[in-house]
Amino acid sequence: MSDMTTAGDRGLKKDLSNPQIRAAERAEMEKLLPHRDPFLFIDTIDQNDEDKIVARHIFTENEFFFRGHFPEYPVVPGVILVETMAQAGGAGLVRRNIMGGSSLFFLASVDKVKFRRQVRPGEEVTLVIENLRVSPRMIKQSGKVYVGEELATEAEWMCLVGSKDDL
Repeated sequence: MSDMTTAGDRGLKKDLSNPQIRAAERAEMEKLLPHRDPFLFIDTIDQNDEDKIVARHIFTENEFFFRGHFPEYPVVPGVILVETMAQAGGAGLVRRNIMGGSSLFFLASVDKVKFRRQVRPGEEVTLVIENLRVSPRMIKQSGKVYVGEELATEAEWMCLVGSKDDL
């Protein structure tokens, strides 16, 4: 997995298996994104620079969608994995002050999606996001979802950017 890194924003990876660390990191993500439980899928950002955002999330067995997708063999829905990548991309841009804190991101297109491995309850995913084009009104990014060293999902997407102030 040559795209991945183990370095943090300027430190080491935080241990998301520790409930207090995970809760503190999720509180930080809530400052960056308007999403809340049960639809916040980013636990922490490990790297965030001009070209790449690396974030992580643990899909616990308590996720709302596992009750129906599928009860006998729960897997994370593909659309949730795409949403998770988009959230990581948006959070990284807000954290770097590329986009303001009042920015809202709306998926406009999703392309080149490939699902290569299922993501199951209890698995931690690492998201590697690349900024392809960023402007005040539009973001184009690509991303990959890994479980350990294994590539699970990849996609490109475009988001239109609005502002909470415009509502």
